[in-house]
Amino acid sequence: MDPTIIALGILLLAGIGMLIYALVGRSGADKTTRDRLDQYVGDFGKLDTADTPKDEKRGAAKFTKPIDEAIESQGFVQNIQVQLAQANLRITPTEYMLLIFVSIISTGALAFLIYRNMPMTLAGAVLGFFLPRFYLGSRKRKRLKMFNDQLGDAINLMANGLRSGYSILQAMDSVGTEMPDPIAEEFQRVVREVQLGVSTERAMNNMVRRIPSDDLDLMVTAINIQHEVGGNLAEILEVISFVIRERVRIAGEIKTLTAQGMLSGYIISLLPIILSLLLYAMNHEYMGRMFLPCSTGGPTSCAAQPCGWIMSGVGLILIIIGFVAIQKVVRIDI
Repeated sequence: MDPTIIALGILLLAGIGMLIYALVGRSGADKTTRDRLDQYVGDFGKLDTADTPKDEKRGAAKFTKPIDEAIESQGFVQNIQVQLAQANLRITPTEYMLLIFVSIISTGALAFLIYRNMPMTLAGAVLGFFLPRFYLGSRKRKRLKMFNDQLGDAINLMANGLRSGYSILQAMDSVGTEMPDPIAEEFQRVVREVQLGVSTERAMNNMVRRIPSDDLDLMVTAINIQHEVGGNLAEILEVISFVIRERVRIAGEIKTLTAQGMLSGYIISLLPIILSLLLYAMNHEYMGRMFLPCSTGGPTSCAAQPCGWIMSGVGLILIIIGFVAIQKVVRIDI
């Protein structure tokens, strides 16, 4: 067997093993990482965690901690920290960059084993670079949607607590104890930050930065204004809760009506790409005549084939334009 194929197979297995270890091997020490993410204040800086018991620290963090400390002041690292906090993904920036590296190696090696040429190997490596980003964005969107769906009921619970004599902090604590995650987790973070000495306004602004929700921003703005000018906060929160619940209801109806168009857009856009990749994997010679400079017809047929690349490029551009157009039609902002 070709030594190159053996080496790539070993790299692929090693990459998959590292990926599994990074994602699963931390299950025994989520508490330490959760506490670290819970302590974002100010510019998402972390409080001192020197009092954390050493036996609770995760094994992977021992290897990545020096790198995290060396690059923590870099702007892109702080941006990664914000995105990880928004997605509630309990890994360090160094571990996230390691996942990207492992994904690049794994998908590139897998593409080479399937297609046996460098262009597809490079395409697989590029795909591996974006896969962790896609996963991170998907977690952020899913968590934000769950938070927005729960926010109306949480604000109504806070309003009822204020009417019964609770303070704003006690009302938030009741949300953290009586409602499910992710909204309970975020309100509990606000309560803990205030207990650690952070002002209520700053703690709520930190929550808005972790959860980029317009509805949450409206609630926090109303609370901050009420603290400055006074007024009946319970009535204000009831009005905001009604508006948010109606917005969630209308958004659900719109999503139901546009689900067919959105699904059609994904199928129409992905079908030609997936079909082309499958055909190329099953029959290299059949699809290769469209792209490769030399076909099987002999040396006289070794001529450039720009037509295939031009057709593929134009087709890909038209697919992207059609997908964007469909998304613009079916996505309606409320």
